[in-house]
Amino acid sequence: MDLLHKFKETLYSVVPIMAIVLLLGVTVAPLGTGVIVNFVIGGILLIIGLTVFLLGVDIGILPIGERSGAALTAKKSLPLLLGVSFIIGFMVTIAEPDVQVLADQINDVASGVNKWALICMIALGVGLFVMLGLLRTVLSLKLKWVLIISYTLLFALAFSAPQTFQGVAFDAGGATTGPMTVPFIMALGVGVAAVRSTGKKHDEKGNQTVKNNESDDSFGLTGIASIGPVAAVCVYGILLKIINNSATENSAVQNINNTDVKEQFNEGLSIFVELLPDVLKEVSMALLPLVVMFILFQIFLLKMPPVQVRRMIKGVIYSFVGLIMFLVGVNGGFMPAGQKLGELLGSYASVRGGIWLVLLLAVGLIFGAVVVCAEPAVWVLTEQVETISGGNIKRNVMLAALSCGVALAIGLSMLRVLYRFSLWYILIPGYALALLLTFFCPPLFTGIAFDSGGVASGPMTSTFILSFTLGTAVASGGNPVTDAFGVIALVAMTPLIAIQILGIIFKLKSNKTKKVEAL
Repeated sequence: MDLLHKFKETLYSVVPIMAIVLLLGVTVAPLGTGVIVNFVIGGILLIIGLTVFLLGVDIGILPIGERSGAALTAKKSLPLLLGVSFIIGFMVTIAEPDVQVLADQINDVASGVNKWALICMIALGVGLFVMLGLLRTVLSLKLKWVLIISYTLLFALAFSAPQTFQGVAFDAGGATTGPMTVPFIMALGVGVAAVRSTGKKHDEKGNQTVKNNESDDSFGLTGIASIGPVAAVCVYGILLKIINNSATENSAVQNINNTDVKEQFNEGLSIFVELLPDVLKEVSMALLPLVVMFILFQIFLLKMPPVQVRRMIKGVIYSFVGLIMFLVGVNGGFMPAGQKLGELLGSYASVRGGIWLVLLLAVGLIFGAVVVCAEPAVWVLTEQVETISGGNIKRNVMLAALSCGVALAIGLSMLRVLYRFSLWYILIPGYALALLLTFFCPPLFTGIAFDSGGVASGPMTSTFILSFTLGTAVASGGNPVTDAFGVIALVAMTPLIAIQILGIIFKLKSNKTKKVEAL
């Protein structure tokens, strides 16, 4: 049953984090009864909500994306394909739960930032770069050159943005590629790549032939699309700086007061009830444009039979209810507990140093290893790579590589928060290495690697890990906007390197096998 399968996926993703937090919360970093109770309630709401949301996406929303991609490509009109793909990218991103959570956290710690203006800018970036990605597929442009040129321009733009927006911008790129956005974008990319084969070339005997790079072109669209929100947030920061006469750069940080957090938890279940009206309004605003888009697509493009329309409506209702439960659980108990834990461990590490610093780093490493292994999308990705490689790259090997990489990313984030060194010291060498590897890695693996950049940065990273990092930044006396944001970006960067390295290993093994067979 789909519901049971989704429930197991979500359970495996959330429970390991909850177990670690509860263990720490009753031992070395006592969180208090109120915090723990609300954390457990929030975790239960998160599990149920995310399960129902993902089920709704599967049965009612994803089929629309797949059918839309097929219908658009069948029209054989490039302007229509690009225009509608922009609208799809924009609308779907607005409804992405990870983007909603990220925008809330940014809004909590940075003054002068309007939540919905930020979300719309992120959605605009996704829409524009989805267009670019599809154009790349249609024109058969090399993925590595599109990535190299795009990232070069992106880093130039990021250096021009206010410092307070640099980490936020790269985090937006990782948060955008969530459970709502990725399937839509991938469906469009696969559909367009498949249509290219209708350029059906035939051999001398009249048999159809398929271009060698057709499967390569099926991947890479999500990787290109994730560049858009980074650029868009940088532009948003630059515009705010101009409008406010550079006030944004020195904007006041709304530090979270520990007393306020305790008082909030003393309210018990009332905090979840109080959150409900605002969350209901936000979810309605997020999903309404998507519903309007579906109605227009049904009238003018899809013309599905009544049975499928009813299924779509059912899926949208599930997504609506699930998203409300997810956001109430996240904001009411899950994120505040992560922040409180980060504050306690961060204050111990910054004041006492020694063993507490080691403990903070160890907790960060453990969270990183657990988060990436718990993400359902990571298991899908590793299975995909094992299949593509013909079993030469085992799932366990890839999981180990990703786990080590993400653990290192979060460990570095903890060090960056405590010692306040620039995010660029990690991002520039990391992306430089990722782009350099494109010259040695098979194109198919490059596409998968950049598509999977957001896979590791799923709901757990956007909610708990970022909250934990924000708490650590507040406790250590730093600026959470400049010191904490960037952790999602580092987590999203890891697969770019890990999967391409595995792709090069696969290439070397394949060449060795061919040489042996030739003897």
